Amino acid sequence: MNTVNNDSSKLQKDSRPMTPRERWLAILAGKEPDRIPVDWAATPEVTARLLKELDCADERALWRKLHVDGRITVKPQWTLSHHPDDSQADMWGVRWQQIDYGTGCYKEPSHPPLAVAQTVEDVHRHRWPNSDDFDFSAIMGAVEAADGFYPVHGGCFEPFLLYGHLRGLEQAFADLAAAPEIAEAILGHIFDFSFEYHRRLFEAGKGRIDTTWVAEDLGGQDGPLISLRTYRRFLLPNQIRMADLGRKYGAHIMYHTDGAARAFLPDLVDKVGIEVLNPIQWRCPGMEREGLVRDFGQRLVFHGSIDNQQTLAFGSVADVVDEITESVRIYENVRWICAPCHRLQPVSPTANILAMYETIHSKGQKLKS
Repeated sequence: MNTVNNDSSKLQKDSRPMTPRERWLAILAGKEPDRIPVDWAATPEVTARLLKELDCADERALWRKLHVDGRITVKPQWTLSHHPDDSQADMWGVRWQQIDYGTGCYKEPSHPPLAVAQTVEDVHRHRWPNSDDFDFSAIMGAVEAADGFYPVHGGCFEPFLLYGHLRGLEQAFADLAAAPEIAEAILGHIFDFSFEYHRRLFEAGKGRIDTTWVAEDLGGQDGPLISLRTYRRFLLPNQIRMADLGRKYGAHIMYHTDGAARAFLPDLVDKVGIEVLNPIQWRCPGMEREGLVRDFGQRLVFHGSIDNQQTLAFGSVADVVDEITESVRIYENVRWICAPCHRLQPVSPTANILAMYETIHSKGQKLKS
């Protein structure tokens, strides 16, 4: 990435460091920031641990100490307390429970409300959420509270993940092959709500929402979770519509997919028009960093990439430093936002986490005094 914009040249002259938002917007525009941007992703347990160990009053203070260019997420307020037909369920009718895995907890769906649906009519009878049940009035206030210092993120469209919560994950995959009419009905309801919800969100943001997620986990550890043909039938058309909606309001399109998702990248780049790819599980087949740089480096911003399945969780500090150093070299001539690959988990030692952020801050400098 050799282009330096006028703003960056001015910064180089007066040595004023960019703000996190300036770094993000520069890299999204294909221009060179003063240093490699750095993002944060961690479970609540890890964030709480770092706040205590580093004596930080809040997460923003932690970001400042670690030189993190985090995003401020804005969302409307749901005006209901529970699903109209189930006092224990969320707005979709899904119940949740906390699952303790020893060092922390994850909230997992425990009651898929459409598990017993047999027909399209059963799907239509479900009480679907309505955008009228949200208060969007506070969005602009939240945007203004960010004060232009941090980038602002709003929205996430990840329909098949939600489908699995509504139907049960095993049945959700079976529907794609055995009950396509039910799949289309459920996905249709999810899209109809999501499109209007995001339209109102972006309208309320008045062009100040910088990024939005269009997402779906398309890859497993060793290969795709669904075929490209299935993706193109059930997911691609609405992902295009949602990305187009975000672009209409000036939001940059980030895409999240776990695992070995290489087969889907041409469609995501050429048809959906994604700009940022996350999280880059480079140990999965087809997701090797060098290959992604070669094939998509001129069209994508790579986001994440620091492995938390092995390196951050079970490696040494030296291993973390080596991976950061190697990644800086691999991504040298393309756009990269350094971040952990997925949320930092409690199993990752604090020393490894600090090594990641300290090393990228040291090796990621581009502005020369």
